[in-house]
Amino acid sequence: MRVDAFNFDLPGERIANRPARPRDSARLLVVEDELTDAKVRDLPKFLRSGDLVVVNDTRVIPARLSGQRGQAKVQVTLDRDLGGGKWRALGNPSKKLQVETEIIFSSDFKAVVTAKGERGLLTLDFHCTSEGVLTYLEKHGSVPLPPYITRPYGADGRDVGDYQTIYADEPGAIAAPTAGLHFTPMLFSALENAGVGLTRLTLHIGSGTFTPVTVLETRDHKMAAEWGELSPAAASEINSTRARGGRIVAVGTTVLRLLESASDDKGLVKPYKGDTDLFITPGFHFRIVDLLMTNFHLPKSTLFMLVSAFSGLDRMREAYVYAIGRGYRFYSYGDASLLRLNVI
Repeated sequence: MRVDAFNFDLPGERIANRPARPRDSARLLVVEDELTDAKVRDLPKFLRSGDLVVVNDTRVIPARLSGQRGQAKVQVTLDRDLGGGKWRALGNPSKKLQVETEIIFSSDFKAVVTAKGERGLLTLDFHCTSEGVLTYLEKHGSVPLPPYITRPYGADGRDVGDYQTIYADEPGAIAAPTAGLHFTPMLFSALENAGVGLTRLTLHIGSGTFTPVTVLETRDHKMAAEWGELSPAAASEINSTRARGGRIVAVGTTVLRLLESASDDKGLVKPYKGDTDLFITPGFHFRIVDLLMTNFHLPKSTLFMLVSAFSGLDRMREAYVYAIGRGYRFYSYGDASLLRLNVI
């Protein structure tokens, strides 16, 4: 398909710069046969006893660091732990960071550029353990907010908490699984009281989440691989839920992509540990997920392509026009939608 098919006009004032407070007071557009305005806290009303909610427990690391190349200031955003003290990273200014360049972050913390790949991605060698890098990040790093969230001086103290789900557990992401930002202890209790189950998986979101689609045809776009894990216990719970007639509710596109990556031709999920670069566009055959809770996405983005595959391009165009007209807030700190799988 042509990428232009996924374009739409979005007024700048619809982009959220701060999240709703409390988290579950954000709006929820339910996209079924009709469009229904609700709040995230109303989610249990739209689910059934026996359904299973699946969340992504990745934890955003403060992956952005400021350093120096000689006398020049540089900034790097660590993207992925490659092991052995090496990390994949984005650099700014990228052109000045060539192989063998040394970046000094402090007197006792440095890195050397050992490789440079597509999209300017760097390989940095810190000559220390992964734990050592993470410890330094916790003390000196900052949250790498998406570029459409405007801050005069970057992320601030509020973002440290706001840009993290309350169940974040496994460090490794540079972007939050934003649909999960809306959940609160009270909402989890309400889901439990409604007979809705909960399980989790891990998918570490990398720099590919910010990569624009620059090709004309969707078939020419290559998704960046991201690492994920679905435990045997979670896989068993998902399969048991489906066998009983319960529905699988993916909280976020990352959950959906990993579940569908872990599925087989019989409609079962298997334990999974490794990379996925699954790119979902209209025509994709969904095997596992019945409902998708997700925020509102960028025009011509891989995420809008995914929701269009899930619920139908015409339906999603209609829903987004409605959401824009009704003042819904878009992107990471914005409102949410609950989508039903289009089975036509």
